[in-house]
Amino acid sequence: MTSSTATAPSATPTPATAPSAGTLPRVRPLAITALGVISPAGVGLDALADALRGATEPCSDPAELPLGPSEPDGLPDNIRVVPEFRLADHVGRKRTRHLDRTTGLGLAACALLRTAAGPPVGDDTDPAWNTTGVVLGSTSGSVRSSSEFARDTHVHDRPFLVDAAAFPNTVMNSCTGQIAIWNGLHGINATLSGGTTAALAAFRYARNALDRGHAERLLVGGVEELCPQTAWGWAASGALAQGFPVGEGCALFAVQDAEAARREGAPVLAELLASETAFSPEGVRPGVTSVLAGCVTRALERAGVDPAEVGTVSLGATGLVGFEEAERRAVRRALGGRTVTELRVKEVTGEAYSADGAFQLAAVLARTAPGQLSLVTGIGQDGHVACLVVRTGEGT
Repeated sequence: MTSSTATAPSATPTPATAPSAGTLPRVRPLAITALGVISPAGVGLDALADALRGATEPCSDPAELPLGPSEPDGLPDNIRVVPEFRLADHVGRKRTRHLDRTTGLGLAACALLRTAAGPPVGDDTDPAWNTTGVVLGSTSGSVRSSSEFARDTHVHDRPFLVDAAAFPNTVMNSCTGQIAIWNGLHGINATLSGGTTAALAAFRYARNALDRGHAERLLVGGVEELCPQTAWGWAASGALAQGFPVGEGCALFAVQDAEAARREGAPVLAELLASETAFSPEGVRPGVTSVLAGCVTRALERAGVDPAEVGTVSLGATGLVGFEEAERRAVRRALGGRTVTELRVKEVTGEAYSADGAFQLAAVLARTAPGQLSLVTGIGQDGHVACLVVRTGEGT
């Protein structure tokens, strides 16, 4: 199994005044053939769809998140937490004692995906699982695990009697590696660090790997756990709008070449027609709007899609102070001034950071009709921008 850790890819900003030459090469569509979603709305895509249409409420009960003695301050008021989450319900009790919540959420989402895709783990009738890889957006891994391990080195008796079994949880790519180990996946194993655009960067990485023949099928998505360290960090930063919640969860998607998926008779839940990333060194200043608009324009051109065909946008900057309106302006500019239907999944999931883009894509699959063209966009506070062009499939 190849293991790697990477930062989100960046690109030189495209000036807003530069016209499209219309010569960008088309890219081959990728198919999403299965998915696993676990979110504050509950387990599965249907639970997320219900919450998005207002039929149910996402969980905001802090009692659902077990806290340790080193976290006496608990959690802020505004949270979104995965309800009744017990990893053993998804993968059994064996070997789960020392796994942290980040890894647990990833394993649970993968178990849901494997159940949907078949055959079950341990069944080798589909040899493609052996060569399947994992590409996951996870900016810092488990912040709680890292913080608690570091704290133990100060409060325990020397020679630093820390829990050695907890150490693997402190590395950024722990979740990705555990998914591969538990499921016998020997393909590419990569973790992308990119903040709120981490999951979208993971799809860009996956496209490159598939296009270059380094993989035939990949599990792609994003994961983020809720913990006091991150929740209070967001609260103190002032980066979120007043009262906007912080959340958690994981969404994973099985991705492969669309033509190959159809030849194999796999259900095509959606087609990923293009994915682009870029970087704006100007951050929140007006430049980020131009860079995201250019990113969307390039993606549409590579997908061979007329901007007039896009009917929905799944927004990633919802709740981020100074970025939400910049994202909306960028999309409008790229679509020739048109206003389209907005999906605001973060009002259900909260600010889920590395999982944002994965939840945005899940929202598209949950709430758009077969054949509809949508955009998934994101802006990071560090100036990273990203987008996907998605066509919902008949398989949904």
